[in-house]
Amino acid sequence: MYDDNVTLLGLKKEIDETKQGQVLYYDQENNGLRKFYIESYGCAMNFSDSEIVASILAGEGYGPTKDMEQADLILVNTCSIREKAEDTVRNRLRVFNSLKTKKPDMLIGVLGCMAERLKAKLLEQEKLVDIVVGPDAYRDLPNLISKADDGEKGINVLLSREETYADISPLRLDSNGIVGFISIMRGCDNMCSFCVVPFTRGRERSRDAYSIVAEAQDLYNRGFRDVTLLGQNVDSYKWTSPDEAEHVNFAQLLERVALVHPDLRIRFSTSHPKDITDEVLYTMAKYENICKYIHLPVQSGNSRILELMNRTYDREWYMERVTSIYRILPDCAISSDMIAGFCTETEDEHQDTISMIKFARYSMSYMFFYSERPGTLAAKKLVDDIPEEIKKRRLQEIVDTQVKMSLEVNLLDIGKVFKVLIEGDSRRSDQEFKGRNSQNKMINFPKKDGLKAGEYTWVKVTDATSGSLRGEIVTQP
Repeated sequence: MYDDNVTLLGLKKEIDETKQGQVLYYDQENNGLRKFYIESYGCAMNFSDSEIVASILAGEGYGPTKDMEQADLILVNTCSIREKAEDTVRNRLRVFNSLKTKKPDMLIGVLGCMAERLKAKLLEQEKLVDIVVGPDAYRDLPNLISKADDGEKGINVLLSREETYADISPLRLDSNGIVGFISIMRGCDNMCSFCVVPFTRGRERSRDAYSIVAEAQDLYNRGFRDVTLLGQNVDSYKWTSPDEAEHVNFAQLLERVALVHPDLRIRFSTSHPKDITDEVLYTMAKYENICKYIHLPVQSGNSRILELMNRTYDREWYMERVTSIYRILPDCAISSDMIAGFCTETEDEHQDTISMIKFARYSMSYMFFYSERPGTLAAKKLVDDIPEEIKKRRLQEIVDTQVKMSLEVNLLDIGKVFKVLIEGDSRRSDQEFKGRNSQNKMINFPKKDGLKAGEYTWVKVTDATSGSLRGEIVTQP
């Protein structure tokens, strides 16, 4: 039985990161510097933010370490989207506090969404941390650390309407040097009733297009070959130059980044169904290096529940967007998010979500059962009236349906040849490579002399499971 943690199909590494956190570090000698250690939980935006924090700390003379016992500063970048995620972070904070008995001068800090939401409780009631920093206050970290060194509590959770960290070059932590992330916007203006993000990350604002393209160019120059443009809702990206001479929407930004180099693959996440336009889809079709993969969260397949969620689209709107994607991009893969057991959901409405999986033919999905979050619109206005055992049963039915669909769509790839970016050794064997195709599907295949990570090769799919593909290297078709 699945709990309320995110469930992923075909991305085992991300399952581990979501449930256990990911230790982020940059492998270098610290040369006597004060050392910092970061763990990140939750979405890709949090991992990207940790790289910004690392850059700020490096500028203050801190060196990263992967050994928490050697750290002078331990930071946890947190997620508040599920109660389970917050419980996991609390347990980690207790582990870190046990280290302070041996090293009293060690500082412990909480970053990100949980920091903003539970600031007073973490500092005063539970006394688990010395520093609390919200997503828009990372520049203030040096000052907050100085306060904590002097015995004060360091706290800054102020949200900003301007902060994008566009001028900070992220320190690429624990990177394979091939796949990277670029944050193109922060915050969210969509007030989905179940979601805490607008309250923990603030209003939506977009980075200037030139800084994004420059970061993509820098990554390519350093050997990266796959970048993901990140935002809570990338399709609503909009930037206007200070002189108002330029207005750049998401489709135009996609094109600018794609033109950095044809060997630099471009992905993006996440798309909101109400905002993804045909202009974006035609731009994807125009450029081979813009990956044919869209993460398009549906949350529910039922129009009444979508209205209660304040998603601002209905079942028919979503189905039209899916139809348009497959019409304009026939080889595109679509993934989704789904919530089981939202307030007042009936069995028939639950079945609408099951049927949506079959209609949209998702390659994979992130699946949850509903977890009420304090402060959200749903918590204020709706009753969380579905018993947990029913939520879990419905979630299991969604998972089972998605597993079958993932296997079905993957089996259709057998015999096809894909251009694959080699990311490194397969988890199963150092005699095999792993790499993703344009549709974001992981393929494992035997190595061939002369090829190495970071290079492209052509792979013919020979076998498939619900989570991945197997293949063999072939000559270019």
